[in-house]
Amino acid sequence: MTAATAEPGTDAGPAERELLVRVLSALLREDVVGLRTRGTLLRRPDGPWLRLPAADCGALLLPLAPDGYQAEYAARLPLLVRESDGARLTGLDAVPAALRALADPRDHEGFDAFAAECRQALATLRLHEATRDELYATLTHRHGPDPARWTGLVAGLAYDALAARLDHPVYPVSRGRSGLDEDQLRAYAPEFHPRFALRWVLLPRTALTLSDGAASGGLPGCWPRPADLGRPGLDSSHFALPVHPLTAGGPLEAALREAGPAGEAVPAGRPSLDVAPTLSMRTVALDADSRVHLKLPLPTSTLGMRNKRTIKPGTLVDGAAGQRLLETVLAREPRFRETVLQADETVYAHAGHELLAVLCRRWPAGLENSVVVPLAALLAPAPGGRPILDHLADRFYGGDPLALLDACWALLFDWQTTLFGYGIALESHQQNISLVLDRTAAGGTRLRLLFKDNDSPRINTVRLRERLGAAAPDPADFTDRRIFGTDDGPVADLFAAITVHLCAGSYAFGLARRGRAPLDRLLGLVRDRLTEAVGRLGSAPGEAGAVLGARLLEAPYLPVKAMVSAGTLLSKERSGAADINKHYTTGPNYLLPSRAAR
Repeated sequence: MTAATAEPGTDAGPAERELLVRVLSALLREDVVGLRTRGTLLRRPDGPWLRLPAADCGALLLPLAPDGYQAEYAARLPLLVRESDGARLTGLDAVPAALRALADPRDHEGFDAFAAECRQALATLRLHEATRDELYATLTHRHGPDPARWTGLVAGLAYDALAARLDHPVYPVSRGRSGLDEDQLRAYAPEFHPRFALRWVLLPRTALTLSDGAASGGLPGCWPRPADLGRPGLDSSHFALPVHPLTAGGPLEAALREAGPAGEAVPAGRPSLDVAPTLSMRTVALDADSRVHLKLPLPTSTLGMRNKRTIKPGTLVDGAAGQRLLETVLAREPRFRETVLQADETVYAHAGHELLAVLCRRWPAGLENSVVVPLAALLAPAPGGRPILDHLADRFYGGDPLALLDACWALLFDWQTTLFGYGIALESHQQNISLVLDRTAAGGTRLRLLFKDNDSPRINTVRLRERLGAAAPDPADFTDRRIFGTDDGPVADLFAAITVHLCAGSYAFGLARRGRAPLDRLLGLVRDRLTEAVGRLGSAPGEAGAVLGARLLEAPYLPVKAMVSAGTLLSKERSGAADINKHYTTGPNYLLPSRAAR
């Protein structure tokens, strides 16, 4: 059989074939083992192929299809073909192994880790398929038959459950969580909508750092005292620190030894506070107070083996400082005061260890009658099979999902470009932004955006000081020195990778692939709204609008996250990534008029 007529093998089921196409597409996009830079494009009757030289078999051949979303091409079929004998390599064992053989030996460990991620993701994907109807029945029973009327913060957890069963727009094996088995996923993962009780450890108050908000009564009233946890006599000397059940046991014991207070730490006598996982899994919602979410460290990884789900104490400081900065901007931009909402993230505690920490996030009041849905959930199928986007459009936008997205993008781009004018870009991806939808007194639709997790922005201190003067924060208020710089480059890169790609482009391409609207219409809508927002910043040379326009609307290429390379395949020394979540390659700018018109 020749490469030109090769078909997918029959040894892999549909779930594995679909996953392998995503894996190959991501590796191609990130130029793993030189797929882009060393490969040669071949035109054949069935479509384009990529030829990658390989010493042991002459070359590996990969069938391609035009893409456009962050890459010119994606994988067309889930296979590689050996040129020497025409053998087809299929499945998540053979294909990664063939590419590993071409990698630098220093990277073999990373390739092995990625292969394990692939297997974990496949197992989770199959589990999701097998339990889909079970979840739908649970959500319908708890929250009602119409997803557009799942109102309030408690019902918002149902949207999280559905979003957790949707693939990440960029990371190909996003559903996997390293080291967790099926029983643990069912008990603690958001896609199963479970409930469980928190564990607790009692630590000497002298061993803890409490934020001002935590020390001055900012903790929720349901927070247990040591006596409530079966340890009377310790209320004045010890603080009850919540622990996720997956962290309790061996990981907790090791953390206590490393942090120092192991000899003085006292295990709680009983669990306390029932919770439900949110989309991020390590963040849980309190049953006793729906406005309070607790972010707790987990000894696992997602979106890359190096992307640990622990909590570095410095990120708690940075999140509070980031929130204060955004509040300063909001105070100077009155048009956003009613439409941009922020979670309060100033209440936290830690014992100097990334497994001994908690962030007590409090949501704004008054959301009981609002739909609160993360952007990440919009394309997820709801009970009955239609995407959440359609249900929300039916209720709030006359059945027009593009009108909903148009309103969302108009507000999102307006806010994010305004921040860019201050020299700020946020890591506000689909999981960190929620749409808040409700009705006005006059019966019209009101749309707001709700933001969380402001601990890792990029900030141009020159622009920030020009705009805020004495009100600009001192970089010393933050612990992560990577946050600050003196030029627009890192800020614009983050804007492109997060706000443009993940919060806009992914929906345009996603809806087009589903046949919901022509791609040129969707991309034209994104470009129009972004152009309007950029235009408000000023177009003189050096002004923020001119910089964003040149980098986003006119540049031939845009920065693209290289998540697999930085997160798993390569060490930081090999990738050169100062931050694995802000390590980029490049892809075609689909916002150029010539591309958007295709």
